[in-house]
Amino acid sequence: MNANLPGGVWPTMVTPFTDNGEIDDAALERLIDWYIARGVSGLFAVCQSSEMFYLSLEERVHLAAFVKQKAAGRVPVIASGHISDAISSQIAELNKMAETGVDALVFITNRLAEPNESDDVWRRNMEKVMAELPPDVPLGLYECPYPYKRLLSPELLAWCAETGRFWFLKDTSCDVRQIEAKLDAVRHTPLRIYNANSATLLETLKLGVHGYSGVMANFHPSLYVWLTEHWADRPEEADDLANMLSMASLIEKQLYPVNAKYHLMLEGVLDNVASRSQNVRQLTATRQLEVEQLRRLTNKLMRAYEPSFGGTCRI
Repeated sequence: MNANLPGGVWPTMVTPFTDNGEIDDAALERLIDWYIARGVSGLFAVCQSSEMFYLSLEERVHLAAFVKQKAAGRVPVIASGHISDAISSQIAELNKMAETGVDALVFITNRLAEPNESDDVWRRNMEKVMAELPPDVPLGLYECPYPYKRLLSPELLAWCAETGRFWFLKDTSCDVRQIEAKLDAVRHTPLRIYNANSATLLETLKLGVHGYSGVMANFHPSLYVWLTEHWADRPEEADDLANMLSMASLIEKQLYPVNAKYHLMLEGVLDNVASRSQNVRQLTATRQLEVEQLRRLTNKLMRAYEPSFGGTCRI
């Protein structure tokens, strides 16, 4: 088993819906192409950004299978999708997701134990679930903040990595020292860490994280691609860009994923901002303006940073 997941940028994909509230396959195909055209290394389908807690199992399976099919080998696709409380139900969900052929099956860390339960309970439940999954399916981990955030200790992460089955961690600690300890814990294993946090991304790239997997890749993935590719050879420009990306990421607190869908509407990718997790009426004129301003700034920065626009930073 060799997942060989590349470093770089892995967007946490949003789910387009039709005006009738169904998954919009046509818009989803355009979205896949939009990400890939901007240089991302892989796609994280069926995650919190995808509103997976508001999707039926049938919809989660369809989403993963569709993204895998339409990506057509251009980039790898990973997916989560187990949202039930009961471990037995999660086993059934994960086996259905594995049948889609995604390149890795990603565990949501908070599904394997209650907030007041110990790491020993978490580990026993993980062993139980892993025993019921196909042994050749690569696995990943996602410290999803909903319904509660369960960060993995370096020791527990090392245990996962040493099984030889885990290849991916989306880290949401937003803490450089915690990420450094995790990197040390898995340094000689196949497991690779992807930071979800913009503010700490550059410093953790220097420490050895493999890339970025976060919500802001729904706004300007090209800029994150540039940062992950050029932080070492163009350090001054990388520092300037990282500062901007950190401040821009505050927009994720403003009605996400609806505001990201509005941005993707402006890009000509989505047809609406339909959401199951948020009240779209709260996308006020001011919130729309914030997205429009960010898009104008993004376009200016893309012309300055992207190789396809000249490659030399001019700001």
